[in-house]
Amino acid sequence: MKDSLDETVVASGPLDGVDTTQIQMQNAQTERRNAAYDALVLDAKLRQSLVTIRSLGQRGRCVAALEVSNLVENSHSVPTFSSRWCQNSFIAPAYEQNTEQFLHYMRQFLRDTGARVLIPSADGTLALLREHREEIERLGTRLAIAKESALSIAISKDQTLEIARELGLGVPRGIVVNSVSEVAEAIRKIGLPAVVKPSESWVWGEDERPSARLISRLVTTADEARLAVEELSQFGPTLFQQFLSGRNEAISFIYANGEMYARFAQWAKRTQPPLGGTSVYRQSIALPDDISTQAERLIRAIDLEGYSEVEFRRDSAGKAYLMEINPRLSASVEVAVRAGVDFPYLLYQWANGDPIDYVKTYRIGGWMRYLEGDILTTIQALSQRGRPGVNSPARAIFDFFAAFFVPAYYDYFDKNDLKPAWTATTEFAERLRLRLGKSFTRRKPS
Repeated sequence: MKDSLDETVVASGPLDGVDTTQIQMQNAQTERRNAAYDALVLDAKLRQSLVTIRSLGQRGRCVAALEVSNLVENSHSVPTFSSRWCQNSFIAPAYEQNTEQFLHYMRQFLRDTGARVLIPSADGTLALLREHREEIERLGTRLAIAKESALSIAISKDQTLEIARELGLGVPRGIVVNSVSEVAEAIRKIGLPAVVKPSESWVWGEDERPSARLISRLVTTADEARLAVEELSQFGPTLFQQFLSGRNEAISFIYANGEMYARFAQWAKRTQPPLGGTSVYRQSIALPDDISTQAERLIRAIDLEGYSEVEFRRDSAGKAYLMEINPRLSASVEVAVRAGVDFPYLLYQWANGDPIDYVKTYRIGGWMRYLEGDILTTIQALSQRGRPGVNSPARAIFDFFAAFFVPAYYDYFDKNDLKPAWTATTEFAERLRLRLGKSFTRRKPS
């Protein structure tokens, strides 16, 4: 039976694992085609999307999940699709490869299903929705993202830091670098080690250059600095910033109409990659007086409604410096949900125009661990021995195993919804097996 959405549909239907070769040959039937979804959760591969599906589903909302075809082909499974709360799952054309096909799919999907709210979590999806916001909203669907005037500031690191300076927040020493020829002067002013950051995390492809998510680079030598600037500056200006290796803390908010409905603080003991990235071992903490006040002032100054996460890093003296603002649900959001701040549901309330619940308190001291990420960050720490801020191999291994003796929640695992954890575990085991097999093949003597 042909899916009634349109001819560009890649797949639909509840899936535990995904064989995209079969999907391309025949489309699955859709059981809830005529039902209106309360929300469509995009970027289903991401951990925060699973948290969102569970949050809304447990509260009686009819929710579906969607991922793009290239990410499904690369992994063959999507844990979110196997959640008991996921009413249906969809695979759309990859927007990195063909934006118009993806948009055509979404237009037809929204017309046929009447999904009330779209909730994105990936930088690329956010960028695409921003660009086509008016068209999507004309179909009667609300987007769970802030207004454009605020988003344009929040996603731009240099604009965010400039406003932070005006407000008197701590900002790392840094300068904008446009080309390799400016690296020597940047090193003279900032020193080494340093961090080279893209001004924005997502860039659209041009001509033969593909779209890409850009990541920051730690550089310890002039050669590393030149290489990082050469690679990142082709996408636009880059920030050459002082390196801070202290404690990583973040404040999250739900803000709307001049009101703060929820606040939450966490710190990350380990991230992946080790020197800055997604939190893999984190803990809920009481709101620190300094950064909670600073972060709230920043969000109010930008008027960034909806969900936001403001990241700080402290120096050796304990002074906090602003790193960036994340204006979409972060990968670490489950630690807040487990502590009693259900950010995905609050975001849905805001986006849907419902009254928003106030959350005044939450539980502190709870640990949350993303085991796959923690394994990878420990391996990376071993390979990066001697790099600034990286623990010794012995310490990295000790800390990894010691965490098993500390009570903690684990990403993906929910005793009332076990399939996603099984899907994620088997997928990671298979990827690890293939990786080790390739490593053994390379080392095997001829």
